[in-house]
Amino acid sequence: MADTFPALLADLLRTDPGRPLVTFYDDATGERVELSTVTYANWVAKTSSLFVEEFDLERGDTLLVDLPTHWLAPVFLGAAWNVGLAVSFDPDRPASLTVCGPDDLERYAARGDTVLASALLPLGVRFPNPLPAGVHDFGAEVWSQPDAFIPWDPPSADDLAFADRTQAQALTPAGDAVPDYVGGGRLLTTANPASPRGIAGFLAPLISGGSGIWVRNADPEGLERRVADERATSRWLA
Repeated sequence: MADTFPALLADLLRTDPGRPLVTFYDDATGERVELSTVTYANWVAKTSSLFVEEFDLERGDTLLVDLPTHWLAPVFLGAAWNVGLAVSFDPDRPASLTVCGPDDLERYAARGDTVLASALLPLGVRFPNPLPAGVHDFGAEVWSQPDAFIPWDPPSADDLAFADRTQAQALTPAGDAVPDYVGGGRLLTTANPASPRGIAGFLAPLISGGSGIWVRNADPEGLERRVADERATSRWLA
């Protein structure tokens, strides 16, 4: 079993690079995004390079991820662990870099954080309007990064994935982390992956060779259709 995120992602790419890994719906906007394993790995590589080359992040630094349910949350989580960063979901905890969406960038900028903001628009595009001084636009900066990332100082199993868990511990299957989920299946969930509770909905499928389907602004009347359309094997509504 892989004990670091780069090793796990490499295993997934060797096994079945074309299968869906991350699927996202926003029922308020009608948006649907699906990332195969290889496409997800490409986004992770670009974002990893952005962290290292543009923000000088190193193993042991902390990344604050403050996002709503969105397909970019698994990308930022994967890129953090690809570099050896510890992920935080606590907005009051100091971090080396803060990743956020449009609703919170002013607040983080005002307190002097180094901020990487995403407009959360389809295809991860840039903000349509200028950002406050010191706030970096993910959609403008990520596209120039290379499609492959080879760390000069790769993470180890003992590097922190969170404040209280190493990468090896985070990547160890926990049978009760997601109710009724069977490893290797497709999990449909409304739980935000960028949250202390919802992170299990990302890790459980990732570790077991399954895949995740995240629904934001879920329409209760449409969930059964989503389950059928996506051939979900389990659901977790939170």
